[in-house]
Amino acid sequence: MRTLIVNGTVVNANGSSEADVLVDGETIALVGRGLAAQGITADRTIDAAGRYVIPGAVDVHTHFDMPMGPVFSKDTFETGTRAAAFGGTTTIIDFAPQDRGHSLREALDAWHARAEGHCAIDYGFHVSVSDVNEATLAEMDGLVAEGVTDFKVFTAYPGRMYSDDAAILRTMQRAAENGALVMVHAENGIAIDVLMDANAEAGRTAPWFHGLSRPAGLEAEAANRVIRLAEAAGSAVYIVHLSSRDALEAVEAGRARGAAAYAETCPQYLFLSLDDLGNGFEGAKFVCSPPLRPKDHQAALWDGLRRDSLQVVSTDHCPFDFHGQKDLGRDDFRRIPNGLPTVEDRLDLLHDGGVVGGRISRERWIEIASTSPARMFGLAGRKGVVAPGADADLVVYDPARRHVISAATHHMAVDYSCFEGRTVQGGSDIVMSRGRVIVEQGRYTGRPGDGRFLRRAPTGAALRRRAL
Repeated sequence: MRTLIVNGTVVNANGSSEADVLVDGETIALVGRGLAAQGITADRTIDAAGRYVIPGAVDVHTHFDMPMGPVFSKDTFETGTRAAAFGGTTTIIDFAPQDRGHSLREALDAWHARAEGHCAIDYGFHVSVSDVNEATLAEMDGLVAEGVTDFKVFTAYPGRMYSDDAAILRTMQRAAENGALVMVHAENGIAIDVLMDANAEAGRTAPWFHGLSRPAGLEAEAANRVIRLAEAAGSAVYIVHLSSRDALEAVEAGRARGAAAYAETCPQYLFLSLDDLGNGFEGAKFVCSPPLRPKDHQAALWDGLRRDSLQVVSTDHCPFDFHGQKDLGRDDFRRIPNGLPTVEDRLDLLHDGGVVGGRISRERWIEIASTSPARMFGLAGRKGVVAPGADADLVVYDPARRHVISAATHHMAVDYSCFEGRTVQGGSDIVMSRGRVIVEQGRYTGRPGDGRFLRRAPTGAALRRRAL
């Protein structure tokens, strides 16, 4: 199957141009002006006049079908990847969490079983490590050889996923040897538990106190600490879901010293704030960790994106229904399942608030949503670029189309939207995954199982050299 996309503006991270794109099978064959006039033929021609042709977005932080206490996140790999496709995302990387006392292999095998045959788009895995020991460290080498090249550790959640400094340092030392990248949830979980318990014991149980129990200073402390540990280990470190000005300052200080410190933020920290937690129990809809911050942190995060102190915008998509799941914590914010539904909205929010809003260029929009995550997570040349030889993951994107975000119309399997009623400018008209149209004019034309598992190249060594 050959598809020719004509009359569009091709937008890559390194520039934009008026060009046609020829797709041959699963890959991009040609990019250039006037391909039809040169005698290039195809089975289908798509007229992209007035629209962008962009690489499919890459979301390197999702949590589909993930257990959290007595409940599971609402989106399965089938519903979540389909919703991602509607939002212009054509690649996701999810987290396979290790249970204490079990191996990394067991975690990865369980997530393969959850995903295989269900994904609408291509996918990969990180592994979240909760039990660092000699066997775990040895397993890392084998998983890297299989194309699972990133490992996440936590300074949060004592008794569950928490790792102490020694465990984190040992993980980073092993990554320095095998080329893996260590990702970190950076909050001081031990101190946070003290604050949460004190608030609850004093009767301060509303969702608002979730935010107050996890202050930005404790995110910054943990970010600084793990960056220092990475320096000691000689490894790169990637801070996930960075939420605050304070933590960003820690990352920038590390980079100024020469540390290989990288970070992502998420749409919720760019567009929502601590105020959203304050409307009684309705605030439970906005409970995530790290929590939403006061509005004045948003400008600093946008500045960080412009300066490349923040390299990626991912979602941390982890949705729970307000009714029947979030309301488990109606009498105690500590029991509210943490997580927000964002996988479908990321690309449009960044276009509207970033490009249309004058905060970033359209090229930087593509870089933080597609090119940089592909490059940093071992998919360079395959994903995140409109160029010959790349996978034909393409989006025909209308930069002028306006639509309203709402739970009534979104495709995520969750009963609310944290951006309910927000009008955004920009939307994906046609989405292609490896040359196959899977979304067109609001209709899903793909199938569960279209997506393939991606074996990824390790990037830790290159990130240490600042080569990426």
